[in-house]
Amino acid sequence: MPAIIRSVRGRYSSEKIIEKSRFLSYCEHVASEEEARGFIAEIKGMHPAATHNCYAFIADKTGSMQRFSDDGEPQGTAGMPILDVIKNKGLYETAVVVVRYFGGIKLGAGGLVKAYSSACAEVLDGAEICLWQPAAKYTVCVDYPQADAASRFFAARGLAVSDAQYTDKVRYALSMPAAAGEMFVRELTDALAGRVSVCKTGEAFEPFPLEK
Repeated sequence: MPAIIRSVRGRYSSEKIIEKSRFLSYCEHVASEEEARGFIAEIKGMHPAATHNCYAFIADKTGSMQRFSDDGEPQGTAGMPILDVIKNKGLYETAVVVVRYFGGIKLGAGGLVKAYSSACAEVLDGAEICLWQPAAKYTVCVDYPQADAASRFFAARGLAVSDAQYTDKVRYALSMPAAAGEMFVRELTDALAGRVSVCKTGEAFEPFPLEK
């Protein structure tokens, strides 16, 4: 399974005005170059009248898949500064697009670097940063008398239930870091005195909140 990485969860956007130019920034989690290109195309489609749609992304877990574009801005003043911010924040599988509507005042090379860097930093600072890591998915099945105890067990360990079904029994679907799976099954079985059925249903690469 792949290593643990830091990346954004989902999409976030921000906006700022610099010397009358409007900068709109978007970030997204992307797991491949194809996903990154699709995200960039979507943002460009949202802003057909924009002066520039500059971007950068790292679309893998090792930092090997890096791309950037100045999209008509002077070379080295937009795409690379965006990429540098992504790298300095230690993020992977992350794409950022900064859209610029020119306001009539030229910023100069130094001003552009500062503008695109700050726009990228602002959108990433506002986004939710998570630890993406191998996850194990489980279905937990209990009788109704054990439902409250199971819910308290999940809450005490910060485990989010993605689905709950109430039929002849109560069935919970949840996931957790793969490394914690065996201990989870053991502790839950002990906590409910064996009156629980736990079934591992799969594995994935999922985001989990950073420890505070």
